[in-house]
Order: sequence, then C-alpha cells, then structure tokens
Amino acid sequence: MASNNFSDFLSSISKEPLQVLDASIPKSKYVLLDLSESNKALHSIDVSSSSKLDTYINNHIKKHNASVAYGGYLEVRNIYKRSLHFNKQANDGRNIHIGIDLWCPANTPIYTPLNAEVHSFKNNTNYGDYGPTIILKHTINKITFYTLYGHLSLASIKDLKVNQVFKQGEPIATLGDSNVNGDYPPHLHFQIIRDLQNYEGDYPGVCSKKDLNFYTGNCPGPNTLLKYEGF
Repeated sequence: MASNNFSDFLSSISKEPLQVLDASIPKSKYVLLDLSESNKALHSIDVSSSSKLDTYINNHIKKHNASVAYGGYLEVRNIYKRSLHFNKQANDGRNIHIGIDLWCPANTPIYTPLNAEVHSFKNNTNYGDYGPTIILKHTINKITFYTLYGHLSLASIKDLKVNQVFKQGEPIATLGDSNVNGDYPPHLHFQIIRDLQNYEGDYPGVCSKKDLNFYTGNCPGPNTLLKYEGF
C-alpha cells in the first residue's frame, strides 16, 4: 500500500477523533504549541533545561485556559542538540520530530485509541530518550500497523505482558515525570508506525533531514487518527 493510500486508510478508520487522553476533555481545553526552531519566543529559553521548558509550556497552557498543549509533527527542534542520542554522527543530527506530543501533567492516564494488543515495551534510558515506552499492534481490515507511546511512568510497564489485549478506550499507561521520561516536561509522544523494522519497545521518534522522506511515509501524521483542529 502506497504511503498516501495508508494515510487515507488511517483517516477513514473513524470520522470522529480518536482519543489517547480522557475523552471528557473538551476540544476547547486543547491548545496548539510550537516548539520548532523558528519560534522566536524560544530563542530566549534554555530548552535544554526540562524545568525551564516546563515553565514555558505551562505558562502557554495557562495563558490559553487550556489543559493540554499539543503539536510537533515534522517540527524541526533545537532541543535535541543537548543529547548525543540524537547526534551520534557528525553532520547528521536528528532534529525532526515524527510524532505528536501531548503536554499535560505527570500521572495523566493514557488510553488506546483502537482495539490493540501489546507488541512490545521497554524502558529506553538514554538521556533525551523515551523512558518507559509501549508499542501497540492494531489490525483493521487485514491491515496491520502500530502505535507508540513514549515518556510513560515506570508503573506503566511493570506488570505489562506481550500480547496483552486492550479494547478501544481502555487505559494502558500513565505519564512519567522528568526523572524517568528522558528528562522532559511530562508529555506523551504518540506515533503511528507502518513497519516496525524489527524494533521492539522502541522506534525512532526523531529523524534527520536525509531520512525524512522514508519516515514521513512510514510514520504518517498522527492527526489521521486524532483529528486535532488547526494541526
């Protein structure tokens, strides 16, 4: 299936937005957040500091009387410069975000947007990495794909089992804090993956410019499922 056709398939799964946070949170409580390198407001913020970035994000949420800030798909971000995890090769730094981030408090419950089974999970402990991570497997109309949930709490993976089944809308995890989530303000990294390429409990959520064409095809925009406004 061509990448455009796969995106169309994802969009067709549900006319209504699918939920990874509490479905009772109204649309009016979500606000778009720009963490790209082109956001001039970030030029005076030390984005390598999780506490200073947390203050910026929380102020943005409060300013808009919101509960959740969201965004980030295909954003070019400076925050990844702080970690060798994204800069292992000279002149090939990974700085393009290929999931969507949902910024909200630690311990926020996370839900599966579709019927699923647990493919794999892992605590990715590199500095700037996901921390506890769950990958779910979905099969709809004989088409299989995966969703990744990063920056979770340690409790989220403590008693989890591979092949464990979750029904659409069931809680699967809670968000971690900066002590366990790779040193970020609390948030969910949600990503759709077509081909896992033999990864287990992990998959790149940030890519380099030279690999962007591949990853945009393999990891289509999460808004095909979530359908957030203005994004």
